[in-house]
Amino acid sequence: MRQLGYEVPAGEIARRLADRGDAREVFVAGDETTTVGWAAVCIEHGFVEGRVAWIEGFIVDEGSRSAGIGRELLGAVERWARQRDCTTMRVQSNVVRERAHAFYERNGYVKIKAQFALRKTL
Repeated sequence: MRQLGYEVPAGEIARRLADRGDAREVFVAGDETTTVGWAAVCIEHGFVEGRVAWIEGFIVDEGSRSAGIGRELLGAVERWARQRDCTTMRVQSNVVRERAHAFYERNGYVKIKAQFALRKTL
């Protein structure tokens, strides 16, 4: 996560994994000793769009990119969503991550709009 600028303590990651419930899943790529990528997905029942699967996070290690790992993770996420009757996948990607945009577009995703993301700490 640090490679994309997110600092999350290991204990917090463990808590989130344990608390994911039926509407959220995390897929991990790697072997017994090394993680080279992960994808987190959740289902939302939106008022406007209905049942939608959202990619909450998607990261492949810099040294492992362009090896098909991202495509495999994305396929796993999409299969999981279809099995739960989602008809739409959504993902948000920072405007500066052009390589990520190209990856999603190669895999059938279409840019639908540009917008601002706003946050307020509570």
